[in-house]
Amino acid sequence: MKFLVCISKVPDTTAKIDFTDGNTKFNEAGVQFIVNPYDEWYALVRALELKEASGGSVTIITVGGQSDEPVMRKALAIGADEAVRINAESGDSHFIASQIAAYAKDQNFDVIFCGKETITFNSSQVPGTVAELLDMPLVSLASKLEINGNTATLEREAAGGTEVVEVNTPFVLSAAKGMAEQRIPNMKGIMAARTKPLNVVEPVAVEAATEVVAYEKPSGKAECKYIDPDNMDELIQLLHNQAKVI
Repeated sequence: MKFLVCISKVPDTTAKIDFTDGNTKFNEAGVQFIVNPYDEWYALVRALELKEASGGSVTIITVGGQSDEPVMRKALAIGADEAVRINAESGDSHFIASQIAAYAKDQNFDVIFCGKETITFNSSQVPGTVAELLDMPLVSLASKLEINGNTATLEREAAGGTEVVEVNTPFVLSAAKGMAEQRIPNMKGIMAARTKPLNVVEPVAVEAATEVVAYEKPSGKAECKYIDPDNMDELIQLLHNQAKVI
C-alpha cells in the first residue's frame, strides 16, 4: 500500500517564543525545531508499522522552505522511504492543505496520515481540508488503525466509550495518542536518510484564506495570595470581588 504522511516543522517545546515584524511573524532565530510530535510519534510510526507488516511505501510531505529539510531527514531516518517538500513558506491551514491535496490527487495513495494537530496552532484543520479537497472520507482523532485488504478498521475515543469505524481506502485520518509509540532513529537509519530522495515541488497558486494581524503572548502568572485558614471572611470577599473564572 502507498501511504502519505503529512509532517510539520515546529519549535521544540522548551523553546523561548518571541515575535518580530510588529508581532506578525514568529522569530525563528536560535530556535531548535523538531517534527511535530503528533505527526512523528503516531502518524508516521503507524504508517511504517503497516508497511513493515504488509509491504508498500511511506512518503512524507511538508510545506515549507529549505530550513524544513533537517526535520524531514529526521523522518527519513525513522524509516520513511522518500520525502516531498512543497517549496513555499508555510501559510494558513487552507494554503497548506491545498498544496498537499494538489500533490496527492494523482499519486494514488491508499491512506493519507496527519497528526491530530500541530503543537503550534492546535487547529486540527489540515486533515479535514485535505479530505474535502480530495473528496475522500476523513476519520479524525483515530487512536487505532488496522487494514485488511482495502478495508480499514479504526478506533477513536468517544464520550463514555470507544467508537469503531470502518472505511474503504483511500481515506484521510488524523492520528491521536494510542496510534503508535515513538521510535528513536538508529545510526543505520540516520546514515540511510542522507541518500533517500527528497523531492522539491513548486507550489500551486492558492490564496491564503486568513491573514495574521498580530500574535500576543499570554499574560504572566499573577502573584499568589495566601489567606490565613482562620480568616474565611477575607477568602469569601476575595472570591466575590477579585477571583476570575477562566
